Amino acid sequence: MNLRRDVFQAIADPTRRSILLLVASQAMTAGAIAANFDSARPTVSKHLQILTECELLQYQQVGREKYYQLNLEKMKDIADFIEPFRQLWDARFNSLENLMKNPKNH
Repeated sequence: MNLRRDVFQAIADPTRRSILLLVASQAMTAGAIAANFDSARPTVSKHLQILTECELLQYQQVGREKYYQLNLEKMKDIADFIEPFRQLWDARFNSLENLMKNPKNH
């Protein structure tokens, strides 16, 4: 049975978010990624598998190594989904800030 993983469950894990930040600037091998964590390499491999299944990461096989990199299209889809919420909260915080600066006007 092929279970489809939820993107937001995947990024809820702090280690997986750290992995995404690591590969944001350059493609990295699993070994290079694992070297940045105290976790066992199989644990990091499981995180990479989850991120790949969610299509947040993609990899390119070069010889015997897999180089993991961000899937920018998927990251953009997530950003596009979150943007209306960010705008809503920005507007609310701006209103609160205005109220605090000018309490007599409200």
